[in-house]
Amino acid sequence: MQASIDSRIGNNLHFVHVRLRNRRAPQPTPQIRLIVLLVLSLLAFAPSFAQHMNDKASPCPDAVTTIDMAKSFSNAKDAAASELNSVYQQIQQKLETDDMKRLTAAQRFWIQYRDANCSAERSLYDGGTAAGPVYLACLEAMTRARTTELRLTYAVRLK
Repeated sequence: MQASIDSRIGNNLHFVHVRLRNRRAPQPTPQIRLIVLLVLSLLAFAPSFAQHMNDKASPCPDAVTTIDMAKSFSNAKDAAASELNSVYQQIQQKLETDDMKRLTAAQRFWIQYRDANCSAERSLYDGGTAAGPVYLACLEAMTRARTTELRLTYAVRLK
């Protein structure tokens, strides 16, 4: 009796397996294929939108190799730091002691924030060759933005 039940179950399982194996998988419609292709295309380019080195205002649009990018962003970072120091010194000459103390404290906090932020961005590329250029590009972009911020904030004193 048990053998007859086992053989019926076995025959039924074999029948289901054969039916499933011979069944064709549904084909996606052209619209679904297009949507999937568009989503994959957007995902492929998504990381580059967040990188400072691919920003429209990037000072190194023609750098191709990692070495070229590192050199270019290092030079751009140095130029941005020089410009920031120049603006900072101009502002220092125009401020009273208490205002200067507040600006100095703010600048120290900003440097800590910039360094932490750019280190976090660099860590996204740990182990890769882009880590260095990404870090330099972040420092350059944030320094350039800080210079603009100081010019706007202290414009009244710089006149």
